[in-house]
Amino acid sequence: MTRLRIGTRGSPLALAQAHETRRRLMAAHGLAESDLEIVVISTTGDRVRDRPLADIGGKGLFTKEIEEALLDRTIDLAVHSMKDVPAQLPEGLDMVAILPREDVRDAFLSLKANTIHELPQGAVLGSSSVRRTAQVLRLRPDLRPVQFRGNVETRLKKLADGVADATFLACAGLNRLGYTEHITWRVPTDVMLPAVAQGAIGIETRRDAHRVRDLLAAINHEPSAIAVACERAFLAALDGSCRTPIAGHAELQDGRLHFRGHALTLDGLKCFETTRVGPAADAAAMGHDAGEEVKRAGGSAIA
Repeated sequence: MTRLRIGTRGSPLALAQAHETRRRLMAAHGLAESDLEIVVISTTGDRVRDRPLADIGGKGLFTKEIEEALLDRTIDLAVHSMKDVPAQLPEGLDMVAILPREDVRDAFLSLKANTIHELPQGAVLGSSSVRRTAQVLRLRPDLRPVQFRGNVETRLKKLADGVADATFLACAGLNRLGYTEHITWRVPTDVMLPAVAQGAIGIETRRDAHRVRDLLAAINHEPSAIAVACERAFLAALDGSCRTPIAGHAELQDGRLHFRGHALTLDGLKCFETTRVGPAADAAAMGHDAGEEVKRAGGSAIA
């Protein structure tokens, strides 16, 4: 067979996710490692690290160049952290598979406190996420947020160097990299609701790539795909961007889909929240309806 080219960002976490995808395809189809080539693609989000993402164009900065490589057939499939993928995909591309989802929770990391609640008054919080910042300010309005970008290793070094008293990363990424010893507290979802699709790896390809789509179908994890579809429909209904603090989490329990979502003002003072419970078959419709409700409730405060 013709070698399949897997496009990915070059960070250690992105490469770990690409290698996991390759392993799953090899196991599902009896392929050799040489049948699947990993192609590293530099994205604007990786290259520009001195400014907040919202100031340079938002989430699509981690996917744009990779999706262009798909469309010009430089690669055959692309592996993404789903929380980095904009709500709308480019024409001609589809997200075909979602791998089994990792821990969705946020990880609190600090050398000075065991939880958010134990941080000293006025402590410095390093974060590049408007969602995490708004959620923390809702809990602890006294904290002082500072911009904290970079890959996992960079952020851990900044924390060790005292640039901030605490920061957050996704538990999923730390688990995948084997860095769990750095986690001070796995934040319960009722304290901080995760980013939409946090912990999920998505695999994208062209709509006309029938052979690739067939191969990917074998590694799609349906429960994870259903939950992510609900959350992303919520995001799409809100026209979510990096400038709007949006969180959402869906989970199958005894065959029913349970969803909770909210949007906040940047300062965390206002939170517009909703919940849904329904059949898995209605995942996207539930998410969309929930997003429309939050959009109406928040109005110009979250626009």
